Amino acid sequence: MTIVEVLKLSADYLQKHGSDSGRLDAELLLAHALKVRRLDLYLKFDRSLGEPELSAYRGLVARRAKGEPVAYLVGHREFMGLDFEVTPDVLVPNPDTEVLVQRAVAIAREAEGPVRVADVGTGSGCIAISVAHYAPNADVWASDSSPEALAVASRNAARHHLSERVHVQEGDLMSGLTGEFDLVCANLPYVASGAELPAEVTAQPARALYAGDKGAALVARLLTDTPPRLRQGGRVLAELDPAIVAAITELAGRTYAGHRVHRDAGGHERVIEAWF
Repeated sequence: MTIVEVLKLSADYLQKHGSDSGRLDAELLLAHALKVRRLDLYLKFDRSLGEPELSAYRGLVARRAKGEPVAYLVGHREFMGLDFEVTPDVLVPNPDTEVLVQRAVAIAREAEGPVRVADVGTGSGCIAISVAHYAPNADVWASDSSPEALAVASRNAARHHLSERVHVQEGDLMSGLTGEFDLVCANLPYVASGAELPAEVTAQPARALYAGDKGAALVARLLTDTPPRLRQGGRVLAELDPAIVAAITELAGRTYAGHRVHRDAGGHERVIEAWF
């Protein structure tokens, strides 16, 4: 079978098994199996595939059809134009989070001097590393309670030559960090227990997905605990599920001088920004 024939069959198969991006998934998995760039598939559509190549590819497609995220199968994911190592120990970087990073970078760039940033619950390190990459005046402390996640974040910082400005630290929320910060960023668990989620989401670490109080518990604790750790004029940016926006904005209204909610590319209320 040729590349074009295999892609059509596998894309149709993945769509029938619940993928909303069957063609893209098929291409990413085949490029990974063949150890080529995705672009190379288009340049060699008529190339025939041998049985060893087909066998390896079938295994990847079968795992994807069962809901395993593509990023876990190929070992990496693009976020903010950067490539990140991804393992089952961390959440897959999500485009919805980019609005948080874009706002964090804008805040850092508006500062006249160095900016001290915390990324709480860093996971793969995609927020911390993206902020450091696009805001050269930022020093970022990336914390997580999972040693396995911190190992991934450390490798990603080294991968992007940012180990000197992205400092990885184990701890629960702000507890592992010292000093005051100009900006605190967080993509914490915010899904209510029992919520119905796609298989590719539930395949990710439960500890990074679910929180008590209908999903609001950890974001609420962060907003409550952070004020003493902010410098004058400091800000907090936390990702939200639209379902908890009302509860979190009510808390922010009682705790901070001001707040606003940013929408993601899909128009959903996604990030709260709070300040004194």
